[in-house]
Amino acid sequence: MKAEIITPQESLYKGNANMVSLPGTYGAFEILKNHAPIISTLTKGDVIVVDTENNKHSFHIKSGLVEASDNMVWILAEL
Repeated sequence: MKAEIITPQESLYKGNANMVSLPGTYGAFEILKNHAPIISTLTKGDVIVVDTENNKHSFHIKSGLVEASDNMVWILAEL
């Protein structure tokens, strides 16, 4: 799947991912390939992206939104 993390100031990540872990407002959750469509708010915590080479990319956020559908994950975050 593809993942993109952006803030109002910059793009933090854009590429392929095996897994995205998120600090949801109602609890942490993960998005994997073929995940059901979802839109959720995010709270303070770490967004972790595991890319297709199993490298972990971690980004600490204050808040944000995530939308996932059709193997694409978009994250709009406030740092």
